[in-house]
Amino acid sequence: MKQIKSLLLLALVAVSMSATAQKPLDMNLWQGGAPNNNGDVNDTAKVRVYLPNPQKATGRAVVICPGGAYAHLAIDHEGYDWAPFFNKMGIAAIVLKYRMPRGNYLVPISDAEEAIKLVRRNAVAWHIDPNNVGIMGSSAGGHLASTIATHSEKDAYPNFQILFYPVITMQPGYTHQGSHDNFFGKDVKKKLEDEYSNDMKVTRNTPRAFITLSDDDNAVQPANGVNYYFELYRHDVPASLHVYPSGGHGWGFRENFMYHIEMELELKAWLQSF
Repeated sequence: MKQIKSLLLLALVAVSMSATAQKPLDMNLWQGGAPNNNGDVNDTAKVRVYLPNPQKATGRAVVICPGGAYAHLAIDHEGYDWAPFFNKMGIAAIVLKYRMPRGNYLVPISDAEEAIKLVRRNAVAWHIDPNNVGIMGSSAGGHLASTIATHSEKDAYPNFQILFYPVITMQPGYTHQGSHDNFFGKDVKKKLEDEYSNDMKVTRNTPRAFITLSDDDNAVQPANGVNYYFELYRHDVPASLHVYPSGGHGWGFRENFMYHIEMELELKAWLQSF
């Protein structure tokens, strides 16, 4: 009897999952040669596309940029593990494996912009509204996401942004030095540091934002996300800032993060607010 109940439970779970999501699709981001060069021919940009069931699809999509100090990617808990959360809400999740800059900052930027363009090119087939495509990033991925939100235009412009404990500034003393050095290389002019200090690039046209971080983050100073929120507020851009008392850095979708449930509820509520 117990075995029959277990089999029934597994069947119900399988039916529930199939009702909210389809099989993920892996794609190379660039069908031809990728622009810009980081010196590593084996570093290929890819996307993994998680689509909700067409009957549940809301038309919304989010491109997800994992963190990793622009040196590697924490692609599971800051990428793939997020897909069921979004798919259950009828939101398509596109996880971007972007190339590492290795001192050429244009490399990850071009990958992130192309990922958004890719989503819009496939909008009809993927049941996506091209005017409802956002970008999400954690840590250095948050810097990449906020760079796209403050610099990109036309088909690469995101309609909203979600930032987890983001690197925002490239100013010495406040930035995450590893991300800074990997993004630019160690010999960088102040003009470039200013250009990609994204709190300095907020305008009234910057897309709405959800920002979350921990007060005890010793890896990326909380001032990064807080100052970005202040600039959004100052420019009348709708934004929501959530600071948890503890948790440190890099928790992503890990369920052992003390405020995981609260984080899910707050992000869900924000996504349903517009």
